[in-house]
Amino acid sequence: MRHLAPDRERLRELLRRHSLMFGDFTLASGRKSPYYFDSKRTTLLPEGSYLAAAEVLLTISRQRIAADAIGGMTLGADPIVCPVAALSQIEGPALRAFIVRKEAKQHGTACGIEGNLEPASRVIVVDDVVTTGGSTLRAIEAVEQAGHRVVAVMCLVDREEGGAEALARWPFHAMFRRDEIFGGAAGSATEGSSSGAIPRDRASEER
Repeated sequence: MRHLAPDRERLRELLRRHSLMFGDFTLASGRKSPYYFDSKRTTLLPEGSYLAAAEVLLTISRQRIAADAIGGMTLGADPIVCPVAALSQIEGPALRAFIVRKEAKQHGTACGIEGNLEPASRVIVVDDVVTTGGSTLRAIEAVEQAGHRVVAVMCLVDREEGGAEALARWPFHAMFRRDEIFGGAAGSATEGSSSGAIPRDRASEER
């Protein structure tokens, strides 16, 4: 690509170092998990933000996805879609960013989707981590009800727990699969993360 310098291996290293955590996590569904991907610990870093956006734009280019906008459910998509939109202005073609609220706001425009989308836009729905695909499907439903057309679905990390199958109706592209982040030395489910101590009963949203 003309201006971007994607570095997939460096992004994988950042995700593994900062976002992969081991412990005893309770997902929103009540399921237990011995590990958790907190992608925001990577995508909110200056380097991680740039590399994630560059990888998304590279995938869009390689897959020849024709879209007008990219967005997804808050909060996971927020640190991804804004850098993608900014970099796309330089790289082209420019993509507008949008954010799907979990609930429509009760004041002002009372909208459920934040962003300046043209009617009947072709959109890419992105999430940071996909597990069962639940939050991604909610975002898709919101944008389709608003009259837009989903042309692709993307995520930073696919936990490979049924999400890809749930999203198979649309072209689905994961930047990384679970095993790519774990690598050959992820350790046991009881070891601590190099990102710091994690409360063992911390509840996290299942994606």
